[in-house]
Amino acid sequence: MSNQSFSYRIKRSFAFFKLKAKYMDTALPELSTTLQLAYELIKCESITPNDAGCQDLMIGRLKSAGFSIQNLPSGDVKNFWAVHGTTGPTFCFAGHTDVVPIGDVKSWVRPPFEPLIEGDLLYGRGTADMKGSLAAMVTAAERFVLTYPDHPGKIAFLITSDEEGPATDGTIKVIEWLQQSNQIPEWCLVGEPSSTKIVGDVIKNGRRGSLGAELTVKGIQGHVAYPQLADNPIHNISPALSDLVAECWDKGNEFFPATSFQISNIQSGTGATNVIPEKAKVLFNFRYSTEITEKEIKARTEEILDKHNLNYKISWVLSGKPFLTSKGSLVESTVESILEVAGIKTQLSTAGGTSDGRFIAPHGSQVIELGPINATIHQLNECTSVKGLDCLSEIYQRILEKLLV
Repeated sequence: MSNQSFSYRIKRSFAFFKLKAKYMDTALPELSTTLQLAYELIKCESITPNDAGCQDLMIGRLKSAGFSIQNLPSGDVKNFWAVHGTTGPTFCFAGHTDVVPIGDVKSWVRPPFEPLIEGDLLYGRGTADMKGSLAAMVTAAERFVLTYPDHPGKIAFLITSDEEGPATDGTIKVIEWLQQSNQIPEWCLVGEPSSTKIVGDVIKNGRRGSLGAELTVKGIQGHVAYPQLADNPIHNISPALSDLVAECWDKGNEFFPATSFQISNIQSGTGATNVIPEKAKVLFNFRYSTEITEKEIKARTEEILDKHNLNYKISWVLSGKPFLTSKGSLVESTVESILEVAGIKTQLSTAGGTSDGRFIAPHGSQVIELGPINATIHQLNECTSVKGLDCLSEIYQRILEKLLV
């Protein structure tokens, strides 16, 4: 072992024990500082967009570590931006404190906001999505600034309570403020639960775009016995929907699967079996790759609808454009850190839904997502690996060291 490597290990061990002594919960002495903070965050009933005290917990810890804090509320949503360091490129941890509703509380192992460890699993709403990540981010940053108090560059946190909801007053508002103040980060790690079987086996280096639509087709209401006096919108729309389903929108590329079209809802009728309805409403969604644009999707969809001579109106909602961080220092540092800390070769992926990365990447930041195992996110009895959260914190710290030291 080199003298440099030995010195590095001593520094990390010193930071770990100093941090544990400062924040150790006497009621949970056997747990790491990451797990203890995760416990406290999970106890907050932060159903979107309610923060329920999570950000106060995080801000308290970050202030103690020397971070400066900027609270950026918008409407009923709490947001904050925290920074440590004064000059150089910025590495940003991004995440959300809000969680999805709990469903039937009787179906949980125990109340969802009372964290419980059984074996290697930590149970509670938000353990995986994404309070476990938040805890790992904070403790990684704490250890890093203890070890490197005068580090080059800046470490930042972009935290919101509006990710699981409409996402109109959260990250997108903070990014607007950062753009105005010329503080867009060079690198951003979003703590979404990217892992599948073990922590670090998958990182998201991009996401598909999401384009939704509401299509209403008008007909003429009438009696089913006299179809010649009516105009059935369900019959009229069915061939067009078949064509939309059968359409090959693109073939994808090296990083993205082919664009997909999915019908999510169809509404029509009066509830009676003997009435031809006046109109039919269809909701559908495209998850699209970088091989096609929002404008092209709209044009081709409406071309298909027009071909069937439908009396229709359509409204579109763009949730996010596709983004990709194909290569660069962030991807390379993350891949190396996972191998060094967890001993595994990670896989790059763009699969899954959207994330707040869609608001950050268009401004030039390198963006990846790395977080806990995602097997139970949004489910009853949500849980994640105890060892995985500690490993995640170590990976986060190693990424900081590679990029900023």
